[in-house]
Amino acid sequence: MKVDVLLGLQWGDEGKGKVVDVLTPRYDVVARFQGGPNAGHTLEFEGQKYVLRSIPSGIFQGDKVNIIGNGVVLDPALFKAEAEALEASGHPLKERLHISKKAHLIMPTHRVLDAAYEAAKGDAKVGTTGKGIGPTYTDKISRNGIRVGDILGDFDTIYAKAKARHEEILKSMNFEYDITEIEKEWMAGIEYLRQFPLVDSEHEINALLKDDKSVLCEGAQGTMLDIDFGSYPFVTSSNTVCAGACSGLGVAPNKIGNVYGIMKAYCTRVGSGPFPTELFDETGDKLCTLGHEFGSVTGRKRRCGWIDLVALKYSIMINGVTHLIMMKSDVLDTFETIKACVAYRINGVETENFPYSIEGEVEPIYAELPGWQCDMTKMTSEDEFPEEFNNYISFLEEELEVPIKIVSVGPDRDQTIERYME
Repeated sequence: MKVDVLLGLQWGDEGKGKVVDVLTPRYDVVARFQGGPNAGHTLEFEGQKYVLRSIPSGIFQGDKVNIIGNGVVLDPALFKAEAEALEASGHPLKERLHISKKAHLIMPTHRVLDAAYEAAKGDAKVGTTGKGIGPTYTDKISRNGIRVGDILGDFDTIYAKAKARHEEILKSMNFEYDITEIEKEWMAGIEYLRQFPLVDSEHEINALLKDDKSVLCEGAQGTMLDIDFGSYPFVTSSNTVCAGACSGLGVAPNKIGNVYGIMKAYCTRVGSGPFPTELFDETGDKLCTLGHEFGSVTGRKRRCGWIDLVALKYSIMINGVTHLIMMKSDVLDTFETIKACVAYRINGVETENFPYSIEGEVEPIYAELPGWQCDMTKMTSEDEFPEEFNNYISFLEEELEVPIKIVSVGPDRDQTIERYME
C-alpha cells in the first residue's frame, strides 16, 4: 500500500483542512507531517466552524486513526486548549489521536526567543506568527531540542537544562519577558499529553501500510514557504513539500502514491516577503473581502493577487503533483475579467521559470479571460458550471499540465465538486 500526500502549492491558506476532511472517508489513517500551531486549518460543516492548529483534519471522522508525526513541532499548552475544545464539542480524541514520541516540543522560552529575534531584525523581520516555531526547529537541527518522548523520562531535568540555555541567550539580548503564567499552562499541557498514545509513528505507519491500510499525509503551510524551495528568507522552518512527508513520518520515497496539490483560484500571502501578483487596488481589496482573507490562527489580513502560474508550475514540479484541487472558485464569481500570471519580466527579460529570487522588480505578465459572473455557491455538479468557468479550468489544466480533480465553490464540506475522480 502507498501513502497519498496532500499539500498546499502557494503561500499557505489554500484550504487544506477542508479537503482533508472531504477526502478522509476514503482513508484509514490521516497523518500530519510538519509544521506547528502557526498553521490553522479551517473546516465548516453542519453549521459549525472549526480551526485546527496541530491536530490532523481527519479527526472529525470517528473511525479513523490520526497521527501527529515526528516532523511536527507541538506546543503542549496550545494543543491542550485545541483538544479540549474539540472534546467539548463532541469529538473524543484520546482513542483517535496518536502522537509521535519524536515530535519536538515548543517551550515557553521558544516563544520569547521568536519575539526577541523578530524585534532584533527591525525592518528586515520575516513576519512570523510568534508561536516559537522557528526557534524550536533551530534547536532541533542544532541537537538541543526536547521531544515528546522526553516527558516519559526525567523530564524536569531535561526541561530545566533547555530553559537555562534559552535564558542565557535572552539575557545576552537584553530582552525582558515574563513566562510565569505561560509556563503554568505549558506544564498543564505536558500532563495532558501523557493521556494520549505516544508512539513510534514511523513503525506504526509502516505497519499500517503493510496491513494494507490507506494513509493520507497532511501538510501545513504551502510549498512557497518551504525552507529550501520557498521565497527564502521569508519562509517557514520546515519542509512543506512532498519530500517532507518522508522525513516527517518515516515513509520511504517509493511509498508515495498520489500527490494532491491544493491551490486557490487566485493567490494570497500572509506576512512579509515578495509576492509578484499582489494587488494594491480595489481588485485586491475585493478579493480580500469576498474571500474572507484573514488568518484562521492569527487573524492577520492576507495580501491578495491574481493566480501565479509561474510559481504553481514550480510547485507542481517540486512535489510531483498528480491531482490539482482548486479552492475558493466562487470568490471570482462577480469579476468581469480574470487574470492569470503566465510569465515574469525581470530586468527586461521574460521567463516562465521561477527564479532564484523574486525580491526586487518582478513584473507579472498576464493572460486575461472572461469571468463567469454568476453565483456558483449553490452548484452541486460539474454539469452546472458556466462555460466561462469551464474555459478557466481548461486554461489552467493546459498551462499546468495536471488535471483539476476537485473544485470548491464555498467553505462548507458540501460545497465541493469532484471532476472525474478515480
